[in-house]
Amino acid sequence: KLRRQLSVGFPSKLTSAVEFGNHYRVLVQQIQLTLNRLNSVTANRLNRTTLASSASTQNLLKDWRNCHTGLHNHRCFLPRGVCQRPHFEMLTPLNLKSKTWSLQMRLQSTTNATKSVLKQGGMLGKRTFKGPRTKQPSRTSQPSLEEDMMQCIAYATADQYHLPTLCHDLIAHGFVEIKEFPRDASNVLVMGTENAAKPYDSGTIFIFREGSVVFWNVEEKTVKTVMRILEQHEIQPYEVALVHWENEEINYTVGESNSKLHRGIFLFNEELDYDQVVLEKFAFSNALSLSVKLAIWEVSLDNFVESIQSIPEMLKSGQRVKLSRAEVMQKIGELFSLRHCINLSSDLLITPDFYWDREDLEQLYDKTCQFLNINRRVKVVNEKLQHCTELTDLMRNHFSEKHSLRLEWMIVVLITIEVMFELARVIF
Repeated sequence: KLRRQLSVGFPSKLTSAVEFGNHYRVLVQQIQLTLNRLNSVTANRLNRTTLASSASTQNLLKDWRNCHTGLHNHRCFLPRGVCQRPHFEMLTPLNLKSKTWSLQMRLQSTTNATKSVLKQGGMLGKRTFKGPRTKQPSRTSQPSLEEDMMQCIAYATADQYHLPTLCHDLIAHGFVEIKEFPRDASNVLVMGTENAAKPYDSGTIFIFREGSVVFWNVEEKTVKTVMRILEQHEIQPYEVALVHWENEEINYTVGESNSKLHRGIFLFNEELDYDQVVLEKFAFSNALSLSVKLAIWEVSLDNFVESIQSIPEMLKSGQRVKLSRAEVMQKIGELFSLRHCINLSSDLLITPDFYWDREDLEQLYDKTCQFLNINRRVKVVNEKLQHCTELTDLMRNHFSEKHSLRLEWMIVVLITIEVMFELARVIF
């Protein structure tokens, strides 16, 4: 009876993943029943010759191979690893028990994988959307968080923050402003909190006017609270998924050596007073804020490149470019706006004036920028911007020539009409 059911095989066309799962589940149940029968046969102490020469056993294995051949023809419905052809060997009384257990485990894992796929619903093969991730060294070489280490996290949530109203709102929620900070750093708001993640250091928050925030040893619940408050004071906010995807996480600790960046970890001197530690944290935070802002701009540039990547192919094949003059001018505006943000309105190309008379802080700032590859990333972004500028200039010149040609033809038509009227007046 089992041979007759297995010989039918699978339908030639499976319309959905649910139908495929039902067929595969029936096959798994039949194989499990057969394994139970084989175990009962083993209990009756069949000899090796009888079991190895058993026609029903060999036919069953043959049918199982045929059914798996049918499964491989429908691999497109299941992810990698679900339809794997098992390895068959000659069954004997000595290895039947181990082989039976191995095949049962394979069937169980296959059934679980099938159920997990069917639970997802919809078309198979689709993955959960994730924003593009910029490869940054702090992510690839991030050491594990040990007991005496604390965490520093940086986010970029918007183009700008309105700091005066934000300061009043944070104070109303129980945060304390650190007013002993130098006045020449007017683009940052420094806040303190009692909700520290670990008792080795106090919780500190650096909020930059350019739309980035850096948390030092702040517990996760407080971080979420601050992020919700920031939403009310943002100018041109970014997507939430992109904000949490393009962040920076670096561990730091307090020790006896001088403050420095060593192997992807911030080290602070425990003998320094609180004001000096805040200044050193600001130097590190300044570099981290530039890195996360640059990551957001890199994503914007990648999206822009993706939107115009079909234009060179159209020009190459001689097809008509499906962009209007207004759309081309909009692309040029987006490109120059991004170029202005990276090269003019940020400190990516030069060292801020704050560090001119603070050489020790400037060294920390430069080391962090070097660790985050900011200079190299800015150079790559500018090269991409230059290529995009050349392409948009080409499109603008193309539309200008097209417009000039249209005007010339209009002039020719008008002159032709005027000549016809003159001829008609002379003849008639």
